[in-house]
Amino acid sequence: MKLYLAFLIPALFCACKSADKHVESVNDVKSNILKSIPKVEISDNVVSITNFGAKGDSVTDNKPAFDKALKACKEKKGCKITVPTGTYLVNGPIHLSSNTSIDLSEGAKLVFGTNANDYLPAVATSWEGTFLYNYSPLIYAYKASNVAITGKGTIDGNGANGFSKWYDLQKADQQLSRQMNHDGTPVNKRMFGKGHFLRPQLIQFYECKNILVEGVTIINSPFWSVHFLKSENITARKVKFNAFNRNNDGFDPEYSRNVLIEDIDFDNSDDNVAIKAGRDHEGRKTATPSENIVIRNCRFEGLHGVVIGSEMSAGVQNIFVENCTYAGDCKRGIYLKSNADRGGFIRKIYVNNLRFGKVEDGIYITSNYHGEGKGHVTNISQVYFNNIKFSNAANFGLVIQGYPGKKVKNIHFSNISIDTCANAVSFTDAENIILGNIVIGKQATTPSAAK
Repeated sequence: MKLYLAFLIPALFCACKSADKHVESVNDVKSNILKSIPKVEISDNVVSITNFGAKGDSVTDNKPAFDKALKACKEKKGCKITVPTGTYLVNGPIHLSSNTSIDLSEGAKLVFGTNANDYLPAVATSWEGTFLYNYSPLIYAYKASNVAITGKGTIDGNGANGFSKWYDLQKADQQLSRQMNHDGTPVNKRMFGKGHFLRPQLIQFYECKNILVEGVTIINSPFWSVHFLKSENITARKVKFNAFNRNNDGFDPEYSRNVLIEDIDFDNSDDNVAIKAGRDHEGRKTATPSENIVIRNCRFEGLHGVVIGSEMSAGVQNIFVENCTYAGDCKRGIYLKSNADRGGFIRKIYVNNLRFGKVEDGIYITSNYHGEGKGHVTNISQVYFNNIKFSNAANFGLVIQGYPGKKVKNIHFSNISIDTCANAVSFTDAENIILGNIVIGKQATTPSAAK
């Protein structure tokens, strides 16, 4: 490992004109990403769900009302469906079409039913990085544009009473889906759903454009909370998560581009944001990177703050994480993870101005996640961390784990502070690691004189 120490560096990467130009060009890239995300136009045609027979009494099944409202919206080429205050049981999925939005009033709650058969027939979806057919996500949009979920209400996936109970039953289907991926089984032969135990996502946008998720509170998800799959031009803003079941990630952009995630209050049992790009053979074949993603002004709490991987075989690039802080403890602050089954790349990652409280590990980069795989080691390079502070890292501060034949390289750490830390640095099979202004523990003062 080559380790370069350069202290008292005021610029983002190094105190030189070329670094200034680099910072300027990086900021231009971020600015262009933000400019490229169009505003979702909410329809002026407003209808109330109660006009279609819905009752917010917590016992009436409002699936028929939503089906009627959505059909009417499709016939009118779009509308906004408002949901007044009340608790609305929905025994089955809500399928959004183009130019349609759902606006949940303050005090409105959607609670989804727990009968798995209500989420059939199976739909085209993806599960842990593999395309297949499965139970419908509870809110689902497929090949739609200009779609939105807004308001100050709550979406309750009712996972604890339903699909989440399947976690201990899913192993055989999980392994089958992965085998189908590696074998290249045609997607239309990958039929799960009835008789199988793969939990659906709470909200999924699949091959959609121009998406807005704003203001709502998301709780009790059966699996991943919000999955952006092969989608683009996405804004997620002012969302609150209270999702504590297994695999309750917050946002999972996968094969997606031009994404803004901002001003989010996370509280998840799993990753707050997990950026993905497909698994193994299928991900490399799909070759659609997740890229141009800005995450800013968020409050992290849960398993990990921001994660890339481990399903990232099509590659991840141009990721900006900035101006975020913490609402509670996290296991890891920033976590980049892959293994030798994945391939692909992780590059051009920019993390700036973050604050964390207690973590197990501060920043963790590994090419050997779960010690799995062979033949497809990921290229990890051009990752920049600046102005990041942790109050306590119970295990490790900074970790990099590459492979002897494919080292993690060109990783920049500047202005990193960890007040207390059990183990400061562990870099293996890493190359060209640049450190500037690193303080782990107490900062040294004037050296003492000899006595």
